Amino acid sequence: MKAVILAGGLGTRLAEETEVNPKPMVEIGGRPILWHIMKHYEHFGVREFHIALGYRGDVIKRYFLDYLALSGSLTVGLRGAKVETRGAAVEDWVVHLDDTGQDTLTGGRVQRLKSFLSDGTFMVTYGDGVSDVDLSALLHFHRLHGKVATLTAVRPPARFGGLQLNGDRVIAFTEKPQIGEGWINGGYLVFEPGVFNYLPDDDTSLEADTMTRLAGDNQLAAYRHDGFWQCMDTLRDLRLLQSLWNAGTAPWKVWP
Repeated sequence: MKAVILAGGLGTRLAEETEVNPKPMVEIGGRPILWHIMKHYEHFGVREFHIALGYRGDVIKRYFLDYLALSGSLTVGLRGAKVETRGAAVEDWVVHLDDTGQDTLTGGRVQRLKSFLSDGTFMVTYGDGVSDVDLSALLHFHRLHGKVATLTAVRPPARFGGLQLNGDRVIAFTEKPQIGEGWINGGYLVFEPGVFNYLPDDDTSLEADTMTRLAGDNQLAAYRHDGFWQCMDTLRDLRLLQSLWNAGTAPWKVWP
């Protein structure tokens, strides 16, 4: 199983962090959110990734080029320019860093990877959100329904706290509950190669074009996920994710 992570957007709503780095490289607990997403996939047996690059793709390339060298300890022979790494426990991943264009839309980024993905079922998600969705259950659901595509439907956290009232008295207060503002596309998509019939060119939006056409052809299933899901659109979102990680209560950390 291969996973595509869309990592080419500008991240303009998180401009405080993305003027220099692409959004997938914004850190939570000292690691890019991209790493957190990949650890989630690894936990469910996915170890081959296509990272669809665009804005500041060079930063992501450099991160993976340096990943082994900067993990663990180093011994440097200065005269012979010999470098040895010691104690580096790195992940068993194959990471394809694919340039998919600076201005290419989300569907176009997937379309550009057609030659790598046409041999079977593959997964796609966004590089700016984390969840505790069970990817094995998602894949089973997808195969059971036999559609070209399955998306993970989530209920986003409420923007404001919730009140329970009894007359004029507040009897309960919930800080930003993850409750119904309607179901939305939370990413964590599963596709069959037939999806490329819905991805004509670079100007194809996965959301506005492809999903709409798939739904119209009765080829889009929705896997409902009632658990944790959080995108990282704003500085407030980032601080929330950081606080959960620092407190040791990050729901998306499903790996040991």
